[in-house]
Amino acid sequence: MNAQQKLKSLVDQLNTVLVGKPAQTHDCVACLLAAGHLLIEDVPGVGKTTLAHALARTFGLQFSRVQFTADLMPSDLTGVAIYERSKEAFVFHPGPLFTQVLLADEINRASPKAQSALLEAMEERQVSVDGETRALPEPFFVIATQNPHDQIGTYALPESQMDRFLMRISLGYPDRAAERELLAGQDRREMVEALPSLLSAAELAELQQKVIAIHAAPPLLDYVQDLISATRSGQWFVMGLSPRAGMAVLRAAKAQALLCGRDYVAPDDVQAILPQTTAHRLIPLSEAGRGAVEQVRAMIDAVPLP
Repeated sequence: MNAQQKLKSLVDQLNTVLVGKPAQTHDCVACLLAAGHLLIEDVPGVGKTTLAHALARTFGLQFSRVQFTADLMPSDLTGVAIYERSKEAFVFHPGPLFTQVLLADEINRASPKAQSALLEAMEERQVSVDGETRALPEPFFVIATQNPHDQIGTYALPESQMDRFLMRISLGYPDRAAERELLAGQDRREMVEALPSLLSAAELAELQQKVIAIHAAPPLLDYVQDLISATRSGQWFVMGLSPRAGMAVLRAAKAQALLCGRDYVAPDDVQAILPQTTAHRLIPLSEAGRGAVEQVRAMIDAVPLP
């Protein structure tokens, strides 16, 4: 089975669990291929946790879930060193961060102190405990779910942590046909547990190398820079994208191109992933009267194609 067939099988399998959301499952696969962290934001009960678990199983990765709550401590994530009398020494007991896919469920219900414990792990793929730095497994992904900010008991994620997520997606309610399939079909948890692994960690690493090798021509890079400059112009947003965000956009566009079976990035790839990779990093001007996603789409329409 070649790379393109594997990718199609991945997406098809995820669509059997999360019915009626092909665009969102496509974005999730692109995010992991681009070695990025994923934030899924929506109301409770629309399938956020199910999707995260299905992604881990389909990609054949070790999975760990943490329910974020107001009393969660950083050591609950990183682990602790405990004195063992038999060894007459402190022995480190790793926390749930030491996994390949960490599901941070309802991440914005934890305090900022607990949220900050993820920052080093997400950016450096390592944690520091008791003065010692410990590497996390390869690959390492955080898939976080988040409830809307206006719900009771939520803390807004700081900008520095939002910037660590390559993509933010929203699932939304299913349409009538998809909801009927959910009502009449098998329990989603049972379906997830029965999902076969379609990739190994080595095969995933190979696909990620293919993403890196996707060609971006100079005119395409000009287009990406034009979009980044537009976010900084003061016409659309309070503050523009950082250079790190620009590199994230290009990486996600390369993953999108691979999923579409091409070895080069097209402007369509950039446009397809731009709202998901930038809206959570931007604050729209209040007089625009639009949300960040709508503002990004309006900006795409205004920036000329190469």
